[in-house]
Amino acid sequence: MNTQTTTAHTEQVEIALDDRSYGIFIGTGLLDQASSYEGIPSAASALVVTNQTVAPLYLRRLVDVLSSRYAAVHTVALPDGEVYKTWESLNLIFDALLGHGCDRKTVMFALGGGVVGDMTGFAAASYMRGVPFVQVPTTLLAQVDSSVGGKTAINHPLGKNMIGAFYQPQRVVCDLDTLQTLPVRELSAGLAEVIKYGPIADMAFLAWIEDHIGALMARDTAALAHAVKRSCEIKAWVVGQDEREAGLRAVLNFGHTFGHAIEAGMGYGHWLHGEAVGCGMVMAARLSEALGLVDRSFVDRLKALIERAGLPTVAPVLDAQDNVGRYLALMRVDKKAEAGEIKFVLIDAPGRATVRSAPDALVAEVIRASCAAT
Repeated sequence: MNTQTTTAHTEQVEIALDDRSYGIFIGTGLLDQASSYEGIPSAASALVVTNQTVAPLYLRRLVDVLSSRYAAVHTVALPDGEVYKTWESLNLIFDALLGHGCDRKTVMFALGGGVVGDMTGFAAASYMRGVPFVQVPTTLLAQVDSSVGGKTAINHPLGKNMIGAFYQPQRVVCDLDTLQTLPVRELSAGLAEVIKYGPIADMAFLAWIEDHIGALMARDTAALAHAVKRSCEIKAWVVGQDEREAGLRAVLNFGHTFGHAIEAGMGYGHWLHGEAVGCGMVMAARLSEALGLVDRSFVDRLKALIERAGLPTVAPVLDAQDNVGRYLALMRVDKKAEAGEIKFVLIDAPGRATVRSAPDALVAEVIRASCAAT
């Protein structure tokens, strides 16, 4: 992983994966800057996939700049929301590709948040067995997490992101200006994925977030630039060592085992992904404490920061009759589970994560404590 300055306002973090390596461009004014797309494979056509919320804001600007590179730039705007991360929406992308006669050199562009990026990547991995694609994330969560690393998927009613593929983009273009139009709730959701990098890899970064959470919430460009860059640096370092999550990469899912259960149990879209992850991190920290890995002060520190970011820390009740059983059943469908045994990303020590199981009785205690307003 290398970080270098490309212009006065643009920095680049490199994902080092041999012939699949690519750059993450971070800066302002990048969306419709021609240089952002130099070096992307040439083709007769491109397809921009976005959603109905982002399209009125940014679609025309991206189409205009791409029109100088491609003879035909097609578009498709999907319904907006996690609830639409489905086969039906995926088929809308395939309908557009086939309807416009797109070939195997067609370049796809994902313009939007994590849902758009995940579905565009999955479509790119599948169409004609693989066409190139570019991530142009417009949410904080997508810029610091989902657009980077090549994990693509759709949801299933029984589990989040259970159907997908590892497929790397050609480039990630993070225009910080797009974060200025994010709803407050979406900004907070993105901060959950920023915060997670501290406990698992860099406590100095966690301290920086604590010191700058006000600036981040106020969308200060300099603060956002550092948060996105450092988050991408950490993720690039992890992905470069473990592209397909055979071991180390799983630590990036801190808070996600509990969080995915919350999303699936409540129904996709009821809580945003980052909200569920924020609460899930508190639950995972409590489980780490119960196993004697960290002390209460660490849990309280993390919980306080997550609350300052505007995120929930009290877990929802998923089943009035058997809440613990519902959580456990959903977590056994998690991708990290092995032979029905739930695997959690836990904090082995501040700044270091581990993946391990825990006794159901202990997990049950954490669930009960986390669902009680305290």
